[in-house]
Amino acid sequence: MAAISGASSISLRSTPPRSHQNLALSRTNGLRSISLSDYGRSSLSFGLQQRSIRLSVSCAAKQETVEKVCTIVRKQLALPDDSAVTGESKFAVLGADSLDTVEIVMGLEEEFGISVEEDSAQSIATVQDAADLIEKLIEKNKA
Repeated sequence: MAAISGASSISLRSTPPRSHQNLALSRTNGLRSISLSDYGRSSLSFGLQQRSIRLSVSCAAKQETVEKVCTIVRKQLALPDDSAVTGESKFAVLGADSLDTVEIVMGLEEEFGISVEEDSAQSIATVQDAADLIEKLIEKNKA
């Protein structure tokens, strides 16, 4: 079994323990090397290279599209203008039921001049999902 705790530590041990072969616990910090041993004898070792991890988040939809979707959602759900509706907002959390979601999709179709298929409409759960789908359909219609 290998357990990774944090970005700088790896622990290895055998599970379930066998009566005559127990693997000694080996822990390394800094991720430089790991050794596995059986009753104090080294049976396997290898080195690790630390690599930088980069996380990037990209959204397909333009901010302008997300803002328009937020406005339409507020209108369809009769939410106050100052209510916090963002790209991450889930329709269900905002109080939308299935009928509200259908009305939101219809409002989006009218505003953006698109047609959303039923299976695509059912996959929309957040404002960002809706904005991404709109951008995709607009690009598809241009081609």
